[in-house]
Amino acid sequence: MKMFATGLLLAATVVFLLARIWEVNDGPTWIGYVRATAEAGMVGALADWFAVTALFRHPLGLPIPHTAIIPTKKDALGDSLGDFVGENFLSEDAVRARLAGVDISARVGTWIAQPENADRITAELATAARGVVTVLRDDDVQEVIEQVLVRKLLEKEIGPPLGTVLQGVLADGSHRRLVDLVIDRAYDWIAANQEMVLRIVQDRAPSWSPRFVDSLIADRVFLEVQNFAWAVKTDPEHPLRKAVDTFLVEFATDLQNDPETIEKAERIKHQIVEQPEVQRFIGQAWGTVKALILDAAADPSSALRTRVRDGLVAFGERLDSDPELRGKIDGWIADAAGYVVRHYRHEITTLITDTIAKWDAEETSRKIELQVGRDLQFIRINGTVVGALAGLLIYTISHLLIG
Repeated sequence: MKMFATGLLLAATVVFLLARIWEVNDGPTWIGYVRATAEAGMVGALADWFAVTALFRHPLGLPIPHTAIIPTKKDALGDSLGDFVGENFLSEDAVRARLAGVDISARVGTWIAQPENADRITAELATAARGVVTVLRDDDVQEVIEQVLVRKLLEKEIGPPLGTVLQGVLADGSHRRLVDLVIDRAYDWIAANQEMVLRIVQDRAPSWSPRFVDSLIADRVFLEVQNFAWAVKTDPEHPLRKAVDTFLVEFATDLQNDPETIEKAERIKHQIVEQPEVQRFIGQAWGTVKALILDAAADPSSALRTRVRDGLVAFGERLDSDPELRGKIDGWIADAAGYVVRHYRHEITTLITDTIAKWDAEETSRKIELQVGRDLQFIRINGTVVGALAGLLIYTISHLLIG
């Protein structure tokens, strides 16, 4: 394009010279029109060449003021570009308006509700999980578990939170299933151990007591114990059950408020943590968790990946059908984006200005010229053509008016 634009300038110059020579040597009248047209085209081409060249370098290497604009004003242009982007694209109002028109949550919901897309997200999450787990050093993670989690567990009193949890369990009656299980097991054990009861009675009986008397007493004791266990098992309002409830309620209160009970809970906690089996479990905890994560992430049919995929599909379907949920999520996204542009707009625009500031001035000018050079050369071409037509028009009008 440069060669073509320069070729037009040279052609106009040649035509001008030939027409001028012919004109001064008594050429025909019409040659003046040709000379004026070529002369004006040459002037227009030179003017536009100067304008285009002045953007990127000093014309003919001469340090003419206000030339080589891009390399000279590169940093200022970068600052202006950063300010322009910040004011027009990173303003909170503009970002919120754009997000409101995009309807992100609806699009995301429709997309992830499709099983193949949910599978794709699940696979990417599994890859990310494998990468994170593999990058983490086992020694570092184990140290975090032992030095942070275990230490925090030992430092924090376990009694009050345990009492609060127990109080909540007692309030909704969830403990009754456990009580039923214990009572059922106790009754089954008693029913299956009549011989043990007989042996205990015989061992504790006086030596002078006849054997048949010991057997009668043992049978009676067993029958009473069995009947008592049956009554406890079958009667939800049995006094023993109420006594257990009362004990647990008092125990939950003591765990939260009684210093002696809290201290006992702390001693038991330390004794449990210091047990060799517990220490061995803590030492192997990360290795076990890591193996579970890697196995689940690698297996497309694992329960973990299946649940993640099904959860994504269900969430997408809910997003697609629940306008209220979509409104909440869109509001959260808009608030988050507003917070980012409100607090970090300067850092984002600084990325633009700093990047441009690091560019080499001459290299930057050359790259920009290569990107937009074709259009700039059309400016030169148009300048030549328009200048020629303007020259022809001016010469024609002057001849018509002046003669």
